[in-house]
Amino acid sequence: MHGIDPGAVTADAMMPAASLFHSFSDPNRLIILHHLQLGEHRVVDLTQHLGLSQSTVSKHLICLRDTGMVTVRPEGRASVYSLAHSEALIDLLSAAERLLGLTGDGVILCTLHGSDIVSPRS
Repeated sequence: MHGIDPGAVTADAMMPAASLFHSFSDPNRLIILHHLQLGEHRVVDLTQHLGLSQSTVSKHLICLRDTGMVTVRPEGRASVYSLAHSEALIDLLSAAERLLGLTGDGVILCTLHGSDIVSPRS
């Protein structure tokens, strides 16, 4: 946030960023994003990958869609989800991975850096 007037930084001004970061606040949403890095998925595909109910996966996808992270398109009676901005997401996850490494809590967030997708703990 270089060059920003400190007086212009208000809670209201930070709400879009807070909403964006909220979309990363659940491990299952991160796992969904990892799966979508590999290509399009239907809800039924994601429920099988995550071992979660369809309603839970759908709620996570709604959150990700509302923050502009994923897009959805109809395919027959199904909805197919994909990443909206894959390059920016990879950049952000890579930056988060670097920051986590610096803070002593390093994990591999980006599947493009050789990690395996982890199973959810819920």
